[in-house]
Amino acid sequence: MSDAAEVLKPKTHAEKMNIGLSEADRKEISAGLSEILVDTYRLLIKTHIYHWNVVGPLFHSIHVLTEEQYNTLFEATDIIAERVRALGHHAPILSGKGVDTSIELRASGRSALEMVQDLVDDHEEAVRKMREIGTKADEKGDLVTADMLTDRLTFHEKALWMLRAIIAD
Repeated sequence: MSDAAEVLKPKTHAEKMNIGLSEADRKEISAGLSEILVDTYRLLIKTHIYHWNVVGPLFHSIHVLTEEQYNTLFEATDIIAERVRALGHHAPILSGKGVDTSIELRASGRSALEMVQDLVDDHEEAVRKMREIGTKADEKGDLVTADMLTDRLTFHEKALWMLRAIIAD
């Protein structure tokens, strides 16, 4: 095999590195981040679909808010995937292999308030998972992942505040 072909050959294993985290810890954290990445894509797509399909008196408010949120979620996917790569692992390919990649898309027939409640539920799930993985990362000394997830939690908790304000009685 030529030198160029060897360089371009895809790697099928975790990269060897010595960054103060064991391979087992990097693998565990990367697996958690991969789940978060898939969940973020799922929430991104759902938010975007609701952005297109919301109707009623709250249309403009929800339309503007969901646009801001799906743009932020899209940026987050790159940040999360790059962290998985920095830990020496491959970002997940959304093949469904080992990770639930299904997205329940039922915008049709849902009221604006039902859409918002659905987004609240998904953001809450994201917060719980990020808090769990962030705590594990911190305990293992992965301060970069813990810090990144703190930033992600800040976004999701603010999104929850804004979404809940729409559906408050």
